[in-house]
Amino acid sequence: MFVHTLGFKEKLLVFALTAFGVGALLFWLGAIYMSVTKPLPASGGTYTEGVVGQPSYINPLLSQTSEADADIANIIYSGLFSYDTQGQLKPNLADHYEVSEDGMTYTVTLKDNVKWHDGQTLNAEDVAFTFNIVKDPAYKSPLRQNWQGVDVVADGDKTLVFTLKKPYFGFLENLTVGILPKHIWENIAPEKFPLAEYNLSPVGSGPYQFYDFKKDSNGNILTYEVRAFPEYFDKVPYISKVIFHFYIDGDEMVDAYNRREVMGVSNVVAEQEARLQDRKSTRIAELHQPRLFAVFFNGIKSVALAHKEVRQALAYGTNRQEIIDQVLAGYGDPLSSPFLAQMKGFSSDESVDIFDKDRAASILENNGWVMKDGVREKGGSQLSFTLTTPDWPELVKTADILRKQWEDLGAKVDVRVLSVSDLQQNVLRPREYDALLFGEATSFNSDPYSFWHSSQKHDPGLNLSLFDNKDADDLLATARETLGDDERLQKYKQFRDILTEEMPAVFLYSPSYLYVVNSQVQGIDVESINMPSARLQNMPQWFIKTDRVLK
Repeated sequence: MFVHTLGFKEKLLVFALTAFGVGALLFWLGAIYMSVTKPLPASGGTYTEGVVGQPSYINPLLSQTSEADADIANIIYSGLFSYDTQGQLKPNLADHYEVSEDGMTYTVTLKDNVKWHDGQTLNAEDVAFTFNIVKDPAYKSPLRQNWQGVDVVADGDKTLVFTLKKPYFGFLENLTVGILPKHIWENIAPEKFPLAEYNLSPVGSGPYQFYDFKKDSNGNILTYEVRAFPEYFDKVPYISKVIFHFYIDGDEMVDAYNRREVMGVSNVVAEQEARLQDRKSTRIAELHQPRLFAVFFNGIKSVALAHKEVRQALAYGTNRQEIIDQVLAGYGDPLSSPFLAQMKGFSSDESVDIFDKDRAASILENNGWVMKDGVREKGGSQLSFTLTTPDWPELVKTADILRKQWEDLGAKVDVRVLSVSDLQQNVLRPREYDALLFGEATSFNSDPYSFWHSSQKHDPGLNLSLFDNKDADDLLATARETLGDDERLQKYKQFRDILTEEMPAVFLYSPSYLYVVNSQVQGIDVESINMPSARLQNMPQWFIKTDRVLK
């Protein structure tokens, strides 16, 4: 053969050229294949996620106080409505709905052929049964407050009629609760409800169904596995298996992610985010959530804070971006009102960064607050007060920054840090504080009534500033009964103007929810979440495996 006539060097050259040619051919064939095909999601794969805590009540009527419970319940159960990737309501089990002209009757029609995980058909009786349990005080559901004065009736197999005593624009939010199967729960007495085995081995109608869980020798649940439900009424999930791993705290959870024990971790704080190791294969999703932090002023307890000009000066003298950068590593949005940019009610002309130290000083000086030995005084009263906050690291840091910023204006600020239980019992309930650094969790379809109406000034109300303004009360009361968005949002704008003038609180920031996921998990396009578990709302669209098809 020709090769045998060649010398050693010539043979090497021929082999090298041949290898190069084959490699080039394969490269171009691969390039052509990639150019004429595109990747599409394919079924299969296992996703593992780390969660802090232990599951106890994977039951949508009891899961509100535990993120571990709420996360799993979110993908096992279905509600009449759910949230889209922007945090807005969309029909889920509901096919369509109608609202009466007076806004007091909601008629909801269910989708066809919805199956429970045990194969039985979901019907209107299941829905009515679920909400009547919520209403029954014997079951002690934390959701009961939202259902006072609401009648629920099943009209045939597919229709539900909800009758309210008075209109409420946010009623549909209550219909996001997961529905329980009546045939499983109807014979379980109220006192046995939280003890039933179905709280850990649930039967729902969601995209994933319970498969198994594993415990250690002490009875702690180590892992909890769910699998795609093949008869799910909507899109059957691409990812076949989801396994939750449980950890004592966030640090242990992040360590597990760094060890590649899990593919995703939730509710990561700034200090933990800084410890992530494999940045190239990690995606950090910065999600918006309707959660805000503010300093609430109690002018009844503090002489200085009873003066409107003092509250205004403190608001203008607060550098929110400095707090966000130092405490949240930049993961947050500054606020100047209780309305977030993603909320209905947020005005495009609203300034969220009102920091103006010179203006703050001028307000105080023009109103007779004179600097004396570094602290301002007026009429024999010092501009001094105590700032109280729970012992959460982020809030303790925030309080210290605020103290320094406000002392630059001539305020004397003492910071008092208390345990959550001490704060709840001895400070919040009796309203024993001058100024309180605390947070509020609301909804993107916000109803500020509970936080600002004068009827909510005292425990268990949430009006932490003890704000009492007749015009604001009227706006808040009528807004919640106004179904038209434009009219209701105009009332909120007027309410916001009153808050800006009276400044009963200094609104600081809304922290981002950091969701850390391995980049091989695709299809996660959620941007805004009303609650942490809603980050899993579009999990059926997530995928790990792909197939290439012709374009």
